Amino acid sequence: MTNRDYGKLVSQRARPSPLGKDLVWAFFTGGAICAAGQGLLELYRSRGLDETQAGTAVSVTLICAAALLTGLGVFDKIAKRAGAGTLVPITGFANAMVSPALEFRSEGLITGTAAKLFVVAGPVLVYGIGASVVYGLLLCLLA
Repeated sequence: MTNRDYGKLVSQRARPSPLGKDLVWAFFTGGAICAAGQGLLELYRSRGLDETQAGTAVSVTLICAAALLTGLGVFDKIAKRAGAGTLVPITGFANAMVSPALEFRSEGLITGTAAKLFVVAGPVLVYGIGASVVYGLLLCLLA
């Protein structure tokens, strides 16, 4: 079977994606996550935290919630229905870090779980730190 024949076979058997419904689910799920974050921010601020501390507490809460839901298998069920709506940066990143660790836990604590935690985080940290150094140098040279 050639690639062209395979492509025809796949296009004949694949169901078309309900784009409108997918967009609505993604919009409302992403909006619900953001609204929950805003609600948490207001809650933490009402408990006496300043803006920076409350923002940090919201980030930690959302990361922990997304990691916990991923570990329990709930996040994937939500993502299957909501699609890109679950990719709100902080929850999507937490899910992307925990998923490989859970997948490879049978390989052991160090070579499985711990090593796979950095599959996603490693490049983010390397490029994030590298970019901040470059931007800092540019700021020093141009300011």
